[in-house]
Amino acid sequence: MRTPHVVAVMGVAGTGKTTIGPLLAARLGVPYAEGDDFHPPANIAKMSAGHPLEDADRWPWLDTIGAWAHGREGLGGVVSCSALKRAYRDRLRASAPDLVFVHLTGDRQLIGDRMSHRQGHFMPTALLDSQFATLQPLEADEAGVAVDIAGDPEEITARAVRALEALPDRTSH
Repeated sequence: MRTPHVVAVMGVAGTGKTTIGPLLAARLGVPYAEGDDFHPPANIAKMSAGHPLEDADRWPWLDTIGAWAHGREGLGGVVSCSALKRAYRDRLRASAPDLVFVHLTGDRQLIGDRMSHRQGHFMPTALLDSQFATLQPLEADEAGVAVDIAGDPEEITARAVRALEALPDRTSH
């Protein structure tokens, strides 16, 4: 039996991390953690005011997510986390070396449209351009898969499960 992955569902705001994350966790039979819940109140206040976070704001947040992922190694889990820069993913992997990324991808128009229909989320659509400017897609040496967000949540989740199943088993245990 293959050890369940600990998966970080990543991507810019509006790609569906909070929708796909729990669906993926349910399909894999593992717990889900909402990455936004790991933000300290100061980060949420900053983003709610329309200001992008700086790296100094992100490091403690990433360390907390990395600690959660480390605690799930060998057990499996899914956490949502934008993880837009390679440095952020490296920081997460410093705590959880076997972390696998599912990068939700889509074009800016589709994502902006989806964001404009969201209710009660602190990330304003105005910050989407800064998210795309910051995004560094997964590199060849990073464990993970890119999954297109076209279609409904069930289709996207099924696509993510198939992509994860196709990954080689990389667990270091």
